[in-house]
Amino acid sequence: MTHAIETRLTELGHTLPEAPAPAANYVPFVRCGDTLYVSGQISQRPDGLITGKLGESMSAEEGAEAAQYCALSLLAQAKAALGGDLSRLKRVVKLVGFVNSTPDFIDQPKVVNGASNLFGEVMGTAGAHARSAVSAASLPMGVAVEIEAIFEIE
Repeated sequence: MTHAIETRLTELGHTLPEAPAPAANYVPFVRCGDTLYVSGQISQRPDGLITGKLGESMSAEEGAEAAQYCALSLLAQAKAALGGDLSRLKRVVKLVGFVNSTPDFIDQPKVVNGASNLFGEVMGTAGAHARSAVSAASLPMGVAVEIEAIFEIE
């Protein structure tokens, strides 16, 4: 079943990936009442991981693109959690973004905007959310960005 979110993704030129499998001992999502918690999703394109360190080998713009891929994986996990029915996704409540960056890099918010902007473009006002954007000395497998999400669901 194609939902408005998937239609909008297609209009914007994006493809929703399959929900990535966990890389360690955790579950990809947990549902608690009308809240869906999605584990951190790392930056990866269909052809592989997006690795690098912001402020060293990547620009804020490249980081924002990596964050956008994290957002697509977050939506894929939400779709899996909701039995394939994204119409049950009511809103994005909060994002927590981790940016693999040098100590002097200060544009973490610009990087995580890649995910925030995607949710806004795809979900309108339901995509507006609270957010944290923090620096990390390193991230799993050397990825550039990792983002976790909390969604309100039906």
